[in-house]
Amino acid sequence: MRNIFAKAGLFLEMIKFEHSIFALPFAYLGLLMGAKRWPGTALLVWITVAMVSFRTMAMALNRLLDLRIDAANPRTAGRALPQKQLSPRLVWTLAVVSFLIFEGSAWRLGALCLWLSPVPVALAVLYPFTKRFTWASHFVLGLILGIAPYGAWIAMTGHFAWAPAFLTAGVMTWVAGFDMIYALQDVEFDRQAGLFSVPARFGLARTLQFTKLLHLVTVLCWAAAGLLCGRRVLYGTGIALVSYLLVREHRLIHKAGIAKINDAFFVMNAVVSVTLFAATVLDVIFL
Repeated sequence: MRNIFAKAGLFLEMIKFEHSIFALPFAYLGLLMGAKRWPGTALLVWITVAMVSFRTMAMALNRLLDLRIDAANPRTAGRALPQKQLSPRLVWTLAVVSFLIFEGSAWRLGALCLWLSPVPVALAVLYPFTKRFTWASHFVLGLILGIAPYGAWIAMTGHFAWAPAFLTAGVMTWVAGFDMIYALQDVEFDRQAGLFSVPARFGLARTLQFTKLLHLVTVLCWAAAGLLCGRRVLYGTGIALVSYLLVREHRLIHKAGIAKINDAFFVMNAVVSVTLFAATVLDVIFL
């Protein structure tokens, strides 16, 4: 029993399970904007199950398909798979189980969600390979996370619309931007290994300029989504706070360099995600 708990802990640490906090609030945000009221408990539960199971599958696939790269990179060589603390067979099994749970939750969320469910799965399979041939891989990762609010919107409304498209675009540019910042840690390794990333292709200064532009687009997209959904003062306050947090993130990196990447990547972006969700909840409840 102790060994099972130890393996479970290693797996959860390997897939950074706690980082679900980035994606879940945006799925809930899409749900709230589609509902324009507090949704039912069942829908919230199945959205949560879908998000957590999908992210677990996607992260497990990423670790499996990048095993050789992770083993060669000094920054990632200590992960559970390169260190043989977990077997590929076990991780593949958990990835398949997570996939089945995701498909089951998509079925419970409606026929359209089920029919569209292969799209994020295909992107999750594609993403680990993109860094082998294009520096646009950051945008594929962003799109994978960006699908979350649109999927939740469809689960709530059963149709397509422009508002969730702006939410998706905002999440895509937000994630792509901070993934480029995170990739600054691996510039030399990526160049030596022949891997593609914006920092490896364009260098530090141009990468930071590019991420500032992307995060400006992020704020504009999220503001547009709120306007289309009739969100008001409290949501606008959330947008203002998010803008401040993103500016602070860039200033932190500018002043301290990659030494502060973990603070910028994990702490600041988790706060961004929760802040916008909280502002939306308050806007829905009180206005």
